[in-house]
Amino acid sequence: MTKRDIIKGLSNNMRVITGTARGTALATLPGKDLIRPTSQRVKEAMFSAIQFEIAGRRALDIFAGSGQLGIEALSRGAISCLFLEKEAAALRVLKQNLAKTRLEERGVLRQCEALQYLRRAPGCFGLIFLDPPYGQQLLQAALPLAADCLEPGGLILCEAPAWEAMPGQAGAAALEKTYRHGKTQVLLYRSAAQKQESL
Repeated sequence: MTKRDIIKGLSNNMRVITGTARGTALATLPGKDLIRPTSQRVKEAMFSAIQFEIAGRRALDIFAGSGQLGIEALSRGAISCLFLEKEAAALRVLKQNLAKTRLEERGVLRQCEALQYLRRAPGCFGLIFLDPPYGQQLLQAALPLAADCLEPGGLILCEAPAWEAMPGQAGAAALEKTYRHGKTQVLLYRSAAQKQESL
């Protein structure tokens, strides 16, 4: 991918909404074959739903793509964010976006297959973003695994097609709210305030 490709990716008007990096334009890969970026309108709705629950949390951005969800969380006060992405080209754009927003010291990039990582990840995240490619059943596979990675009281924000049926419970996390925006639905899951000890 050339520098021209990255510059072309800036034409989608993706920007950090608020916080320390407010207004910063974010690059995405041109085209939609490799990644499907969350629209600005849907991103605004997602963060409006959790705006008072971001600061001080450790975030995990699964299927991170260009990193715009995790970067928004860092801009709004998340203490750290781990970005999971298997595509090298997307990781290069993500790294550029972190540098541009001056948030690279609180962001960790990991090139890996998300489901494999989630099966062995510690349960230490307070905020998880889950926005996989549509049509591959990745959301249904990743959601219960992500729930196991939450700390008590932690949140998962999912993006899915509006017509897709989603479970009311995923592990210890329960569906709290659903927001519909055209052809997209945003789902908020919350883990129990205390994790039950096994008998």
